[in-house]
Amino acid sequence: MSSKGSILTVDDDAVILGSLCDLLRRKGYAVTAMHSAAMAKKALGQQRFSVVLTDVNLQDGNGFELLDYVRAHYPQTTVILTTHHGTIQSAVEAIKKGAYDYLTKPTVDDDLLLTIERACRQQAMMDENRQLRRQLEHRYSLDNVISQDYKMARVFELIEAVADSKTTILMTGPSGTGKSMLARAIHYRSSRRNGPFVEVSCGALPESLLESELFGHVKGAFTGAVRDKEGKFLAANKGTLFLDEISTASPAMQVKLLRAIQEKQFEPVGSNKTVSVDVRVILATNVDLAEMVRKGQFREDLYYRINVVGLVLPPLAERTGDVPLLAERFLAYYGALHGRIKSGFTDKAMACLQKYPWPGNVRELENVVERTVLLGKGPLVDVQDLPSVIRERAETGDLRHYRGQSLKKALEGPERAILRAALEANAWNRQETAKALDINRTTLYKKMKRYGLEKEAARLGL
Repeated sequence: MSSKGSILTVDDDAVILGSLCDLLRRKGYAVTAMHSAAMAKKALGQQRFSVVLTDVNLQDGNGFELLDYVRAHYPQTTVILTTHHGTIQSAVEAIKKGAYDYLTKPTVDDDLLLTIERACRQQAMMDENRQLRRQLEHRYSLDNVISQDYKMARVFELIEAVADSKTTILMTGPSGTGKSMLARAIHYRSSRRNGPFVEVSCGALPESLLESELFGHVKGAFTGAVRDKEGKFLAANKGTLFLDEISTASPAMQVKLLRAIQEKQFEPVGSNKTVSVDVRVILATNVDLAEMVRKGQFREDLYYRINVVGLVLPPLAERTGDVPLLAERFLAYYGALHGRIKSGFTDKAMACLQKYPWPGNVRELENVVERTVLLGKGPLVDVQDLPSVIRERAETGDLRHYRGQSLKKALEGPERAILRAALEANAWNRQETAKALDINRTTLYKKMKRYGLEKEAARLGL
């Protein structure tokens, strides 16, 4: 098939059809010629075409009927109509029915070629958009949110049950647990998947800007409003709006949000015109909203309106069994992304990852793995490839449990970790480090030698 595109030409005049085909082939298009609507429909079922170029008057029907057929069965194909007797009314009808253009015969070659070129270019862009959408759907598929923890299994069950409904969802859990990714997974698992997914971080915007960001404004509504602006609620029409950090919304904003979420109506800033939208709202927070309600910091009616379905995402520290699964997935992804394929983690490195409490949750784990891909030396990620804070946690162990050691032995791990952290904080300057730790330099040198930190300093050229 030609790289310029494939054209199905339909005309019951053999002379005109032959002339069209010769012109298009000379310009590099792959052309299939048909004399009737029935033959055209058969060809469409056998091959994909970029453009259908059809005459309006055919022996067994007309081009408008063929246009309707193509739009119904092959919406990815563009249709251009031609006719000897064009009128403004028929041209308007053709465009309303979904034709790309409506040309009057005899067509000017340059005009025809320009129209076909534009139609093929539009088709290529639509194909690219469809491919990107499929990639997004795959990336944010629920199948890519991996976990073997029973708490997450419950979350997945709830998502399966409500993804295709219109109900409002409230996700709670610490930062970095994947609330944004799950919101996208819900969107792409719903019938709204072909609509927009719009995300707003409420905590990142001051109250004066948040209202305009969500509901839009009209020109002159405030100083600096030089033109009308569409808000995120309207931008998400027919799709999903994800409001993160909803706990930061002010009391006044909470009132407006309640109406917008409940009635799907609002007024842009500075306007008296009510706008209606069809939007599914998903909200997220990393604080206890119920406690905020009890303290009078969050509206009770809004809380119960948004908490129709609640999804509680546990921190990574409560599901350490997921660390190896997630780490291996991130390693494969970033290895391919950066062209630095790693074959896995050593047992010691993985043990370090599982001992670490992950205060930044899944996001922190992802960042750490990407760092090891970029900075790691060998084919396997080893302990020395991990950030020092993770290595030190492994060295100190869990201080909540006594392991039958002498006090002197038990304190070695924490002491070494503290010494190393202090040295790093002071760029390995011994004098400054000793001063910061309130010990003399001789004591510092002895401890560095005892814990192998002298050799580490030498390897670093310090």
